[in-house]
Amino acid sequence: MWDLVVKGGPLMFLILLCSVIAFAVVIERLWHLRRAKINTEAFMEDISETLKRNRIMDGIDKCNAMPGPIAHILKAGILKHDRPRFEMKEAIEDAGLHEVPRLEKNLGVLATIAHITPLLGLLGTVTGMVRAFQVIEQKAVALMPVNPGDLAGGIWEALISTVAGLSVAIPTYVAYNFLVSKVDGFVLEMEKSATDIINILGAKRDEDEI
Repeated sequence: MWDLVVKGGPLMFLILLCSVIAFAVVIERLWHLRRAKINTEAFMEDISETLKRNRIMDGIDKCNAMPGPIAHILKAGILKHDRPRFEMKEAIEDAGLHEVPRLEKNLGVLATIAHITPLLGLLGTVTGMVRAFQVIEQKAVALMPVNPGDLAGGIWEALISTVAGLSVAIPTYVAYNFLVSKVDGFVLEMEKSATDIINILGAKRDEDEI
């Protein structure tokens, strides 16, 4: 395996580095999203019952005890429970602006790796082909016999980098799309939870005013 990396040329080391970075990012993101995942429906029911009993501080404590972005945006809304709906909405939106980038962290790195590794592989192939033809030219100038094996050997070594680039790019792109879909799911849950908490707090305040 290491022999193939060496034969593929200097750009193979860059492709190998990209593969290590991509793997590390995927593992870190999966771990982060797994920690952030909660049973949103059950949590919303718990928060709703707590707020309906006018136990605002208990609701805030429950949000503090629960990990993930959904609990954080709900807390932002609950802290504005005595304010108009538009202020609650603004507070939740501000909290969301901080939470979404945390969910999307390093996804741009995966997208970049998925796009550049095939290009690095292609560049490695082109430079390898140049070296192969230079060897043939040197033999021809020295009046040494040139056989098909000289060209074939140079070509297959040059193509290694293209294979490596695609081998890194394809799974990286698949992982990127998978993680993006997970983040989109979180965002949808955040939006639904935000709407629910605003309606719950708004209805409670209307009842108190009556």
